[in-house]
Amino acid sequence: MSSVFKALADPTRRRVLELLREEPMSAGDISAQFDVSKPTMSAHFAVLKEAGLVDATKQGKQVIYRIRLSVLEDALFGFAQAFGIGAPSQDRQEDTK
Repeated sequence: MSSVFKALADPTRRRVLELLREEPMSAGDISAQFDVSKPTMSAHFAVLKEAGLVDATKQGKQVIYRIRLSVLEDALFGFAQAFGIGAPSQDRQEDTK
């Protein structure tokens, strides 16, 4: 879960995920949306892949990225559970007895 939140901590990576939410995109098409170097974008892609938030497949000379929402959903659910969000509180459980 920590690798997911590390990936989400950066605004550029969050924007990449927003773009991929619309449709799969090539690395070049994604990079064109940002005013950063190719090595910098490659580093962002690596962090997203390491966290499992994106899949990358090679199609000819292009790398196509797709978002993996299930990983994001699992991380957010685990985070919510850690803080008791979405789980019945002890007081509410006792009130229903």
